[in-house]
Amino acid sequence: MHPTGCRTILLYDEAVDMRKSFEGLSALVEAAFPGTLLTGSLFLFLNRRRNLIKVLFWEGDGFVIWYKRLEQGTFPDCFSGSRELTRQQYVLLLEGVVPKRLSRRFSL
Repeated sequence: MHPTGCRTILLYDEAVDMRKSFEGLSALVEAAFPGTLLTGSLFLFLNRRRNLIKVLFWEGDGFVIWYKRLEQGTFPDCFSGSRELTRQQYVLLLEGVVPKRLSRRFSL
């Protein structure tokens, strides 16, 4: 689920009905991120329980949807509110890792 040609990774910030497919997800993208649908960006959608994720991607000649269902647990909630993710945050989200802010124990 890591295409090489993706420009940006955008997280849709509301819970999505996972019955939506290409047309439904594309409509959500056009409403939330106007003009970005065919730019090669990854669009991430989570359900209300946060155990399902869909990734919509324009491959140049058509759309691709990746779908992941967790057997246990949920995807971390720490990315809520951020609409654009780095590639590292995207990988952490898919792996279920909750990043922590590290701080120094001492000052220099």
